[in-house]
Amino acid sequence: MPDRSSELYYEACRLMPGGVNSPVRACQNVDSLPLFIDRASGSHLFDVDGCEYIDYVLSWGPMLLGHADPAVTQALLEAVPKGTSYGAPCPGEVELAAAVIAAVPGMEMARMVNSGTEATMSALRLARAVTGRDKLVKFIGCYHGHSDSFLAAAGSGVATLSIPGTPGVPDHVVKDTLLAPYNDIDAVEELFREHGKEIAAVIVEPVAANMGLVLPVPGFLDSLRKLCDTFGALLIFDEVITGFRLAYGGAQARFGIDPDLATFGKIIGGGLPVGCFGGKRKYMEQVAPSGDVYQAGTLSGNPLAMAAGIATLKRLRTENYESLQDRTAKFAANLAAVLAAKNLPVQVPTIASMFSVFFNENPVHNFSEASASDARLYTKFYKQMRERGIYLAPSPFETGMISFAHSEADFQKTLEAASAAKF
Repeated sequence: MPDRSSELYYEACRLMPGGVNSPVRACQNVDSLPLFIDRASGSHLFDVDGCEYIDYVLSWGPMLLGHADPAVTQALLEAVPKGTSYGAPCPGEVELAAAVIAAVPGMEMARMVNSGTEATMSALRLARAVTGRDKLVKFIGCYHGHSDSFLAAAGSGVATLSIPGTPGVPDHVVKDTLLAPYNDIDAVEELFREHGKEIAAVIVEPVAANMGLVLPVPGFLDSLRKLCDTFGALLIFDEVITGFRLAYGGAQARFGIDPDLATFGKIIGGGLPVGCFGGKRKYMEQVAPSGDVYQAGTLSGNPLAMAAGIATLKRLRTENYESLQDRTAKFAANLAAVLAAKNLPVQVPTIASMFSVFFNENPVHNFSEASASDARLYTKFYKQMRERGIYLAPSPFETGMISFAHSEADFQKTLEAASAAKF
């Protein structure tokens, strides 16, 4: 049979930069060509050549219910005949905002946007406006979307492709972005001692998921909250990945930390293009038209995304997160054991329904340690797993995702594939 994925990729290279519309998809880092997907259902993907894969990418996280969940699909089927975009308010915006606010501790108001990038960009603008300050603290290897201020020492695709610096971003834009290693509270304290009166915000992935999966060490998030309180800066949780995945109320509910602002991504729209930022009323009321901080978008509150989001949150509200975490932890431990039995240096950290494979002798706490992992081993692992019908992220700097739709049979087949891999 013809390799339709390859044909499509070479044609795409003529039409699109690198043949893709988002860089990591090109699979360059794992010495492979991308798969072109025809359809998805539950925990499985089906490519254009008819091959089936167990999916541990899940559209980079949002498909927590699995692909084409019946309730979400039905909500979309009912919404489509009513029109795909109004450029005007619709009831779904109110219902979804209410659901998000009810779920997330400390969130008093929300603004719907079209992506996680828009959410983080808008949250930073708001933080700068309410504090009257310009500087931002972010963590090396954390990814907060591709707006200019966040591309300094970013993770995800920037790290995967080893892109140096921030080409196309003026130096004066990133000069106000202060960098610290993730989990290094001493480094953050030093930044505040030097620049405390100029720092508008600290933005953090409460669980880093764009340098592989890196958990916060005990006390790290609490210390960030205290530093922001002491110096009058805002704490922003980027929950584009962790929101509604770590727990129904996100990292805030799981860790008991109350940020000033938080951002969310496609999971609140069932995987459709959507995001939101929100937080304390006293800050959010400064967003236009209530206040002077401008943010807008024709597709914000899109009726299709709202319908899918409402259906998704209704389903998630009744799901057993603890059971999924237990199943994920067992799978991760078994995967680590299979790889360690091959005398490989391996770490498989996990939390909630996320995991990561680092070919590293030591536990990983920051981007420097993640970068010290053996990328060549990951490439060998990725290619052999894909050949055996297991779809992993095509980068060691991304996080594996598990859905409520994954079965014990899926896990067993994955472990058998890993056991058969040769290094």
